[in-house]
Amino acid sequence: MSAALDEFAQYLATECDRSGHTVRAYVSDIMDLMRHASRMRRGQPSEIDISVLRSWLAALHTRGRSRATLARRASAARVFTAWAHRIGLLESDVADRLASPRVQRELPEVLQPAEATSVLEAVAVEAGTGDPVALRDHALLETLYATGVRVSELVGLDVDDVDDERRVVRVLGKGRRERTVPYGVPAEQALRAWLARGRPELAGPKAGAALFVGVRGARIGARAVRSMVHARLRAVPEAPDLSPHGLRHSAATHVLEGGADLRSVQELLGHSSLGTTQIYTHVSIDRLRRAYQQAHPRA
Repeated sequence: MSAALDEFAQYLATECDRSGHTVRAYVSDIMDLMRHASRMRRGQPSEIDISVLRSWLAALHTRGRSRATLARRASAARVFTAWAHRIGLLESDVADRLASPRVQRELPEVLQPAEATSVLEAVAVEAGTGDPVALRDHALLETLYATGVRVSELVGLDVDDVDDERRVVRVLGKGRRERTVPYGVPAEQALRAWLARGRPELAGPKAGAALFVGVRGARIGARAVRSMVHARLRAVPEAPDLSPHGLRHSAATHVLEGGADLRSVQELLGHSSLGTTQIYTHVSIDRLRRAYQQAHPRA
């Protein structure tokens, strides 16, 4: 069992090119599945069948796991059994008929445009003092909001990924898919100030080519970015307490409300499926209603 899990983790990391976070989550899910199978006296991977999978999900549901958690566990099981069947551990892909609960996808809270402006202006004032951490935080927040990139994509950026002349940044997203994302003049100015006056003060020998670095001089981590975003938003009274992902949602919502089409927003966010981007359509119903009232003769 342990050997199978090690091989599965290697498969996810090398052949599927999944992130370390995804690998750990999937392996943890399958370990939980294996423990449940053992309690059913199915101690070998070859003894797992559809009844074991359904019993496992039912037990999770009984323990109060959310529909989103059940859907992710079912997804992990499908990936595992497809792999196990391919290498001969299972005679068939037993999870092929495993249904997942439908997850109601709700858009998290987002900043209003005025709130986003207040947050960024507050940090800009502090950055004006020349403090290198404030310069970094200003450039980081402007980049997050301007581009809508994921926090994992942000911390992976190198200096050479920024094209200052064209005001675009090259992003390596999920599945190692590369995309080019534009940013505006405020982000351009913040990045220039950070690179000219902030980064040289903070960057140490371990920084390498990293665009954003932490106080210890190395590439900044996702956890540090999350902590900084929460702190900066809490410092502005009218702003909600959001994570970096909340800034991503805010950027997508504001671009869509500004008139961008869904395909453009999909490209901006790096979604592989348009269906993932469609979660944002309901936030623009007010814009649609205004357009209808202006254009339709019987409105």
